[in-house]
Amino acid sequence: MPEGITLKERSAVFMDLGLLEYNRALDFQVQIVQSKIDRTILKDRILFVEHPCVFTLGKRGGEENLSVSKKFLDLKNIDLIQTNRGGNITYHCPGQAVMYPIVDLEKNKIGVKDFVHGLEEIMKLTAMDFNIDADRNSKNHGIWINNSKIGSVGISIKRGISFHGLAMNINPDLEPFSWINPCGLTDISITSIEKEIKKNTTNNFDLSDYPISMDRIKHAFINHFSSVFNYSIKN
Repeated sequence: MPEGITLKERSAVFMDLGLLEYNRALDFQVQIVQSKIDRTILKDRILFVEHPCVFTLGKRGGEENLSVSKKFLDLKNIDLIQTNRGGNITYHCPGQAVMYPIVDLEKNKIGVKDFVHGLEEIMKLTAMDFNIDADRNSKNHGIWINNSKIGSVGISIKRGISFHGLAMNINPDLEPFSWINPCGLTDISITSIEKEIKKNTTNNFDLSDYPISMDRIKHAFINHFSSVFNYSIKN
C-alpha cells in the first residue's frame, strides 16, 4: 500500500442480547442476514450473548459424540439442537461468552480463512488480558491451552455474509462438557479463563475480581474485534 494511504475503517453496531435461548438468537441472526441481503440493514452487526444450557450440532453432525441419553438431557432440562454452522457438537451455557459477528465479508474484502483466524485472535488476546497464554492448535479451530480447549469458532456464510461465530469459556460449569467429545475430539479437556487463573499460582490476577464480569469480557471482545479487523464499533 502506498505511503500515506490507510485502509478504510469498517463500521458495525454492537448489540448485547444478555441471556437468550439459542434458537431465538439464531432466528435473530437469520433475520439480520436477510436484511443485509435485502439492503434494509447496511451496517454489520456484532451480537454478544450468553445462552441457557444447550448442546448444538454442526453441519458435520456430532450426536455420535454425545455420551448421555436424550432422556438424561431432558431430566437436566438441556436441549439438543441441530444448527447450520460449521463444526461438530459443542455446549453453550451461562458463564460462556458468545459473539456472533454478522459481517459482509465480500464487501469488506475479508477472506473466510482470515475471518476465522481473526476470531481466534480475539480470544487469544482476551486470554492475554488475564495473563493466560493461549494459542491455536492444529487439531481443531479455536483457542487452546496445551491440550485443553478454552474457545471455539464455528461460522456459516450466506451470500458472502457471516453469522454464528465464537464461544469462549469464562466461568461456566464445565461438567457437561464431559458428556461429549467436544467438537468431535477425544482425549482432550475443556478449560475456562477462571479455571486457568486459579491454577496458575504465578498469575497476579486480583482474586477479588471474581466472578469475572461479562461486561469486562464484552468490552475486551469489542476492543479486540476493532483492532483485529479495523472496525469502528458503536452500541
